Amino acid sequence: MSSIAISSIVFVLVFGGALLGILLRAVLPEHHLSADSKDLVKLDMALVSTMAALVLGLLIASAKSSLDAQNAGVMDGSAKVVLLDRVLAHYGPETKEAREVLRDSVVRALDQMWLRNGVNPPKMGEPSTESEVLLDKILDLSPKDESQRLLKTQALGIAWGLGQIRWLQYAQQANSVSMPLLTTLVFWLTAIFVSFGLYAPRNPTVIACMFVSAASVSGAILMILEMYRPYAGLIPLSSAPLRAAFTQLGK
Repeated sequence: MSSIAISSIVFVLVFGGALLGILLRAVLPEHHLSADSKDLVKLDMALVSTMAALVLGLLIASAKSSLDAQNAGVMDGSAKVVLLDRVLAHYGPETKEAREVLRDSVVRALDQMWLRNGVNPPKMGEPSTESEVLLDKILDLSPKDESQRLLKTQALGIAWGLGQIRWLQYAQQANSVSMPLLTTLVFWLTAIFVSFGLYAPRNPTVIACMFVSAASVSGAILMILEMYRPYAGLIPLSSAPLRAAFTQLGK
């Protein structure tokens, strides 16, 4: 199910809870709506509201951490791509094939991770074997002096680092919001909004305020879900660092 569909369901449940509370007020006996009952409901909902706020903050922080990890991988990988190309260039013309493989791997990464033919991929594709081909090309180099041996060692280290970053980014895509936690949060929010409607006066201003509040809550859920989709959706990471790195290759 898409993140927009989930957030829409959350909005319907939460705002529907507020409307349900308004309807219940019209049918409940008067002693259920007494001042003592109202005070007790306020105390109970204050506890639920605190828990809901803590869980919502936790989910947002976790999603932001996942997004930041992917962004750090893009930045680090982009820098390593340029550095590896310069190391190979300093090694000598023998690295021409390795540099071409590196360039092709960057093109493939851009196609797998970002917009292609007007369509965003649902998630990053599995890393190809081109990284292994690049390692083989570097391993096949035969240094002629100490300088080339040092450059080959550095190139191998950077290439291994690039491969590690790529697989780490791919593995991190398994991170997602905890559905049991999200379900519990939505239940709490619905209960809170039912209590709002139960003791709220029935007028357009109150209903409009509850509508905006419900939309804000569902928007927060949408933001959480979208941050777990860093290469597509409403909050995509920028491909600018990797594209800028690509323009430096082969110089």
